[in-house]
Amino acid sequence: MFKHHGNKRNLRHNLKIASLLSFVAGLVNVAGFLAVQKLTTNVTGHFAFFVDEIFKLDFRQGFIYFLYIFFFFLGSFFSSLIVESLLRRNEKYSYVIPTAIESVILFAVAVFGTRLMADSPNVLAYILLFAMGLQNSLVTKISNATVRTTHLTGLFTDLGIELSQLFFYHEKLYRKKLFVSIKLRLSIISFFFIGGIVSGIFYSHLGLSVLLIGVAALLLGLFYNWIRFNIFLLERKYGRPLQHKNK
Repeated sequence: MFKHHGNKRNLRHNLKIASLLSFVAGLVNVAGFLAVQKLTTNVTGHFAFFVDEIFKLDFRQGFIYFLYIFFFFLGSFFSSLIVESLLRRNEKYSYVIPTAIESVILFAVAVFGTRLMADSPNVLAYILLFAMGLQNSLVTKISNATVRTTHLTGLFTDLGIELSQLFFYHEKLYRKKLFVSIKLRLSIISFFFIGGIVSGIFYSHLGLSVLLIGVAALLLGLFYNWIRFNIFLLERKYGRPLQHKNK
């Protein structure tokens, strides 16, 4: 899931990471909104509010919206910085470390977020936006910009374009590529909604502790990646595949 990147990835690899991370993003999206009534997985709306507050000369509130945007950007920058640094030192950890950091952030919010929600709701929003910026940068880089998981605007746009192209392009190879892309986008959208539904159902009982479900999902993904990596090492050591199919 995390082992392959760029041109080494295929549809199966992308579906796995898209399903996992879009589920987590949907979970965070709903939990963050229910906790602080702010969008915590994307910044499109925050930019509009930022401009509106500036025109109203409410610079204090405008600065808060600016910080929403900045922390998402900071998460993206930090994630890419880690990945690029590790790619030059120890490639096998290049995508694992940012995922582990995201897990730690979500765990901290799940445990301490209730106090932040009461005392400093904006800080809680900054932290979640940082985590989602980190995730978005990670999955964009690992999939060579094929997968994005933290917001749906571009996904629905691309899905609409590709569905319309099915009426006009009849070449077998091109249609096959279209169906692959459509399947990937539908998977991301579906798991984003599933994550949101799970978060909405359990938030009333668990509060921000619902994010522990996201932490568990990320840790399972890392554990699966660790198993696959060790199988790969054994296959290389003994010069033969340990399984019949390359997953």
